[in-house]
Amino acid sequence: MGAERSNHKADPGLDPPRARRWRWKRLLWLPVLFVAITVLQVVLLRFLDPPVSTVMMWRYGEALGQRDWDYRLHYQWRDLDQMAPSLPISLVAAEDQRFPVHNGFDLQAIEKARDHNARGGRLRGASTISQQVAKNLFLWQGRSWVRKGLEVWYTLLIEALWPKSRILEVYANIAEFGDGIYGAQAASRQFWNKDAARLSPAESARLAAVLPAPRRYTAARPGPYVQRRAAWIQRQARQLGGQGYLAEEP
Repeated sequence: MGAERSNHKADPGLDPPRARRWRWKRLLWLPVLFVAITVLQVVLLRFLDPPVSTVMMWRYGEALGQRDWDYRLHYQWRDLDQMAPSLPISLVAAEDQRFPVHNGFDLQAIEKARDHNARGGRLRGASTISQQVAKNLFLWQGRSWVRKGLEVWYTLLIEALWPKSRILEVYANIAEFGDGIYGAQAASRQFWNKDAARLSPAESARLAAVLPAPRRYTAARPGPYVQRRAAWIQRQARQLGGQGYLAEEP
C-alpha cells in the first residue's frame, strides 16, 4: 500500500500544482495564437478575393431563420480596374472623404459625430471605410465591447498590411447595395443589367447614396432622398478632385 501511495504522488499528471501551472501556460499561448490567426487571415485576403463575408453569411442565416426560402445572395467579384472609375471616388465621397490620408480612424469625423450626437437628434456614426471592411468581412452583427475591440484590431491589421487600393476594392465588392445584393458588379447587373465597368457617374453616385440603408432605399428607382444625396455625392467627388484624389503615392 505504501508503494502504491508513493507512485501515485510521483505521477505528474495527478500533481495539482503542476497541472495548474500547465493550464496557465496554455492560457498564456492563447493571445499569441489569436494574433497569429488574425494576421494570417488578413495577409491571405490581401492576395485572395474573399468568397463570402460574415455579413453575407449572417444575412443568409437570418433569412433561413425567417423561413424565407426564396432568399438569394447576389455576389460577383470584380477587381477595382474592372469597375467604372466613378465608383471608387463616389464611395469615398459618400462614406469617408479622408480615406486616403487617415490610418483607419478619422479622429476629426469622430469628434464631429460626438458633438452632433451630444446636441441630440438623429445619431451620426463616424466609421471609416477601413472599419466597415473590418466588421463586414470578419465580424458578426450586433453591438458589444468585444465586437468593437475586434473591429479596432482588424482595422489596424488591414491598414498595416493592405494598400489603400485593396481596402477600397474589397469594400466595393462586399458592401450591400440592396437586399441580398453585395458588391458593385452584382448591383450593376441587378439594377441596370450591365457590368460595373459601364456604370455612369450618376449611377455610381446612386449606388453610394443607398449605403446608409440599402434595404430601405433603392438605386434602381431612386426617391427624392436618394436623388438629392446622389447629386451631393457627385459634387463632392468633383470637389475632391475626382479619381486622382485616390491615386496612391509610389
